[in-house]
Amino acid sequence: MFDKWLLQQISDARLRVQQGRVIAYPTEAVYGLGCDPLNQQAVTRLLELKQRPQSKGLILIAAEVPALAKFCKLNHQAWSQKIMDSWKQSDQAISWVVPKTDICPNWISGDHDSVAVRLSHHPIVQALCGDGVLVSTSANPATQSPAKSCQQVAEYFNDQVWCLDAHLGGLENPSQIWDAQTNQRIR
Repeated sequence: MFDKWLLQQISDARLRVQQGRVIAYPTEAVYGLGCDPLNQQAVTRLLELKQRPQSKGLILIAAEVPALAKFCKLNHQAWSQKIMDSWKQSDQAISWVVPKTDICPNWISGDHDSVAVRLSHHPIVQALCGDGVLVSTSANPATQSPAKSCQQVAEYFNDQVWCLDAHLGGLENPSQIWDAQTNQRIR
């Protein structure tokens, strides 16, 4: 599926995340900034780079539902099937705001009792996540447009963020964000 060079890039990115560093990587539509969601120092660094207040919260991304389930209440809810059905569609990227579990740290959920989560169909994101979870927020300072290349990531962050250089997923816009309980679109 991946050539040798790309496999090495994915391996390097995973190692950097394990070391508590912030990385940039291609997602369905734009480059994302990511790190280990359970590493508070890494999340704080990501928020500083992005110039984003912790109070807003962040999106968690994964390749498999069980990885997200420990951070949020996905199963056995009135809206669970709607979420699972939306994640089967590979031609869209939808993040859902759902009630968080006690495991989900406040530095991820911000000032909310909920957390935004998404399953990704992007093969590189899936490889990066493996059976775990990454923070996923667009790679840009708060006032700028999301990065669409590693060159743009470097321009935004003055080479402070290592970037996995590969193709975006082909969608036009970053993920939609919906509130699962109210069925209201947030973004």
